[in-house]
Amino acid sequence: MITAAKELIERVVKEVAIDEKFMEMALEEAKRATSEGEVPIGAVLIKGGDIIARDHNRCIQLNDPTAHAEILVIREGGRVLGNYRLPETTLYVTVEPCPMCVGAITQGRIGRLVYGAPEDKMGAVSSKFPLLNDPGLNHRVEVNGGILKRECSEIIQGFFRGRR
Repeated sequence: MITAAKELIERVVKEVAIDEKFMEMALEEAKRATSEGEVPIGAVLIKGGDIIARDHNRCIQLNDPTAHAEILVIREGGRVLGNYRLPETTLYVTVEPCPMCVGAITQGRIGRLVYGAPEDKMGAVSSKFPLLNDPGLNHRVEVNGGILKRECSEIIQGFFRGRR
């Protein structure tokens, strides 16, 4: 019994370390967005431990209101994997996705979502619109929120403080 508990703890610690590693990469992307004058949100898509795509918000740069970090990495993931379905992938994003991005996550059949900071105004996972909990959805996404929450919150809050 003790051995099983120890193994479980070791597995959880390893999973948290992996999540933090990829969230750090998403934070690097968010910093790139800041330097480009974009809302600082970064995303990384992985499969089997390999990075499939990474990007940041580029709505202003691309003149495209749909060019959120999540959408950009999902599009690139489909291109790289040669499929519009992305099962067994994990999407890391610095801020809780909006309804548009949650729709893309669901349509893409992404297996797991890991996000940093909650988003009280447009968050569509657990904050404002808990869309992924809708029992009518035919796809379930495993969710882990709050990974590097402080760091993710600071970068987005700092950006908006500077704009006021």
